Amino acid sequence: MNDLTAGERLAHFAASLRASDVPAAVMRRAEDLLLDWIGSALAGKGARPVESIARFWLAQGPGDGPSEVLIHRRGSSPIVAAAINAAASHFAEQDDVHNGSVFHPAAVVFAPALAVAQALGRSGRELLTAAVAGYEVGIRVGEFLGRTHYKVFHTTGTAGTLAAAAAAGHLLRLTPQQMSHAFGSAGTQSAGLWEFLREGADSKQLHCAHAAAAGLGAAWLAADGFTGASRILDGARGMAAGMSSDADPARLTDGLGTRWATAETSFKFHASCRHTHPAADALQALMREARLAANDIAQVTARVHQGALDVLGPVTDPQTVHQSKFSMGTVLAMVALHGRAGMAEFDAHFRDEAAVAFRDRVRMELDAEVDAAYPARWIGKVEVTTRDGRHLAARVDEPKGDPGNTLSRPELEDKAVRLALYSGGASEAETRALAQRVWQIADAPVLTRLLG
Repeated sequence: MNDLTAGERLAHFAASLRASDVPAAVMRRAEDLLLDWIGSALAGKGARPVESIARFWLAQGPGDGPSEVLIHRRGSSPIVAAAINAAASHFAEQDDVHNGSVFHPAAVVFAPALAVAQALGRSGRELLTAAVAGYEVGIRVGEFLGRTHYKVFHTTGTAGTLAAAAAAGHLLRLTPQQMSHAFGSAGTQSAGLWEFLREGADSKQLHCAHAAAAGLGAAWLAADGFTGASRILDGARGMAAGMSSDADPARLTDGLGTRWATAETSFKFHASCRHTHPAADALQALMREARLAANDIAQVTARVHQGALDVLGPVTDPQTVHQSKFSMGTVLAMVALHGRAGMAEFDAHFRDEAAVAFRDRVRMELDAEVDAAYPARWIGKVEVTTRDGRHLAARVDEPKGDPGNTLSRPELEDKAVRLALYSGGASEAETRALAQRVWQIADAPVLTRLLG
C-alpha cells in the first residue's frame, strides 16, 4: 500500500475493515455512541427547522420503506431517512464531538449507517463496524483540514460527507477502489459555512442532512460504477486547496488500525455548543467550592481558545433558543442561575431578565495556554470578580464527557431518557428498553426498526 495516496489508503481502510479488526472496547464505545445519537435524534422531534427538513425530504421519497425515520416512527427510502435523522440529531446540541477534529461524528455517521443497514438487512455487528469506519475516516479528515478550515467551515458538514460515504460504503461492501470513488464524489459536495450563526439561521441542521445524504448517495453511485476524484482531499483543486491553509496530509492516515479515534470521542453534557463546556464546568466548580450564588458574581472572564472566539464571538444578543446555545454568556448564566445548562433551562430562561443581566457580565479572552492545547485538549478557565471584591479563578482540564471524564452507561441511558422525554419522541419505558437493545445490538442478526 506504500504506492497509494493518503486518501486511497484511507479508502482502503474503510472498505476493508472487519469486526474482528476492531478492539472489543471500541465496539462497546460504538454502542455507547449509538445510544447517545438516538437520544439526540429523538430530541429533534417537533423542532421547527427539523420538521421543515423532514417535510421536504418525505415529499421526495416513498410513503413507506425499509429505513426508519426515528422522529416520525415511519419508514422511507435510505436517503430520506438518513437526511431527516441527521438533521434531527444535530438540533439539541447534545450529540457527540471529537475534540481534535472539532467534528460531530454521530449525526453524519449513524444516520446513513442505520438507514443503509436497515435497507440491506445487515447485522448489528456490521452496523457497528461501519460506524467505526465512518468515525475513523471523518475524524481524520477533520484533523487533516485543520484549524483554518474550522474558522470558516462547519467541519461536520464538510468532513461529514466523507464520514457518511465511509459508513454507507462499508455496508454496501464497496471495494477499496469503489470507496475511493465514493470519497471523491462525497468530497466534491462538501459544504457548510459558519455565517449562519451571526443571525441564528437554520443552516446547522441542513449541513448534517446534506452531508448524510450526499455521502450515502456518493457510496451508492460508486457501487454502480460512478467515479470520483482520487485526490479530492489533497489534490491541487481538492478540499484542502479550497478550504484550508494549514492542512496536514499525515493526519489522514495517522495510526490507521492502531489508533482508534472512535474511542477518543466525547459525549456532550451541557445542551450547548461544545466550545462553552470547558468554561461552564470551570464556573460550576468555582461556584461550588466558593459557595457562590449567581448574584454574588460581578464579572466572569472565560479564558478560551481562538476557535471559541471565532464561533461564539458573533453571537452577542441571541434571539432564539438555538442561537443562545452559542452564547458563552447565556450558557454561563444557565449554569450560574439554574445549576445546569440543559434543554429545559434554555427553553424557559434564555431571555429572562436575570439571564440577560448575567450574560452581559461575561466576557471571553484569548488564553495562550488554552489556545496552544486546543484542539487536542479543551481546557476550561474562568476568572470571577465577586460583588464584595474578591478575585477567584478555576480551571478544568477535562470537561465532563471527555474520554478521561466520560459518562457511564447509566448516565448515558439517563441522558437518552431526558432527551426523548423533552420532545415526546419516546417514553421513559421505551427509551430504557431501547438502551437494553443497543447494549446487545452486536448480536442482532438483522437490523429491524428500533421503535414501534
